Amino acid sequence: MTNYPVRVTARPDAPGRWLWLVKWLLLIPHYVVLVVLWVAFVVLTVVAYLSVLFAGRFPRVVFDFNVGVLRWSWRVGYYGYWVLGTDRYPPFSLADVPDYPARLEIDGPPAPKRWLPLVAWLFALPHILIIAALTSGFSRVAEDGTRFSAPGVAALAVLFAGVALLFTGRCPGGLYDLLVGAWRWYLRVAAYVALLTDRYPPFALDLGGAEPVGGPDGPPADTPPAPAPTGGPV
Repeated sequence: MTNYPVRVTARPDAPGRWLWLVKWLLLIPHYVVLVVLWVAFVVLTVVAYLSVLFAGRFPRVVFDFNVGVLRWSWRVGYYGYWVLGTDRYPPFSLADVPDYPARLEIDGPPAPKRWLPLVAWLFALPHILIIAALTSGFSRVAEDGTRFSAPGVAALAVLFAGVALLFTGRCPGGLYDLLVGAWRWYLRVAAYVALLTDRYPPFALDLGGAEPVGGPDGPPADTPPAPAPTGGPV
């Protein structure tokens, strides 16, 4: 079993050929609810930051709610356009659903250092840049006002997965593993920035539905990764 406190798992399912074409419509009720939940997530994260900063503790009720929001988001993403991993409609629930093909569990509440809320976002910046390239891509405006944009790796991969489902009835295993791994990394970092864990996330694209056995095990949570030594190859 992994020793990292954020566990993002998925069970390979058998999605149909065409349903992914209309999942955006089927998921509208979830999207509406998730907008409200994520607003609450941000507000409660600020409350948790202040609680850790001034009282030295992370409120249990905030932990349970925010973990539930990440869990709900992962189920919707797995069904929808993060992975296209299942045709089983996600439940409207913050609670863990053990028999659903996508699950998220976090040990806690954590006991972070009081100063960590001030710098967690800064420590996470290297991860955020990598995750943006993996999931969101980038956009740039030239001096003449022309906008250049490129989709993220995950966006391209899920498009290829959808086309493969449509014509072959199956998603290539490599694409599936890549998509789950990319969003696992995203969810680990989201949990760290929200202080749902004080363990610094590993720089690891752990592919596939199962967490790696015996890992990942990042550096201590309240310190950034040690810089590479100078004067030699890195």
